[in-house]
Amino acid sequence: EVQLVESGGGLVQVGGSLRLSCAVSGFTFDDYGIAWFRQAPGKEREGVACIRDSEGGTYYANSVWGRFTISSDNAQNILYLQMDSLKPEDTAVYYCAVDGFGLDPKVYHYWGQGTQVTVSS
Repeated sequence: EVQLVESGGGLVQVGGSLRLSCAVSGFTFDDYGIAWFRQAPGKEREGVACIRDSEGGTYYANSVWGRFTISSDNAQNILYLQMDSLKPEDTAVYYCAVDGFGLDPKVYHYWGQGTQVTVSS
């Protein structure tokens, strides 16, 4: 059984930083397709960043490029999202997902429960 548990969300001021973590069990991190998504109230779920292949290539949404960094600890099966220079528009519930490809949420099979990130101005 694949399980994902996110942590690290919270309330932060504009310009601040947060690091999200996602502990994954039942899934081999050597396989590609691990990603972060987010969903703001009244909006569709959108892709934020993904590790797209077994060599660790990464891909980011334009809205977070240069501010967010996705990484993984393959030995511990933990996925991270370092978020810097946060903006109010980054406020959303953030989800980690595995067993997919790219930033289309429809192709990912396993999801965490989500963690709230709120950026105050």
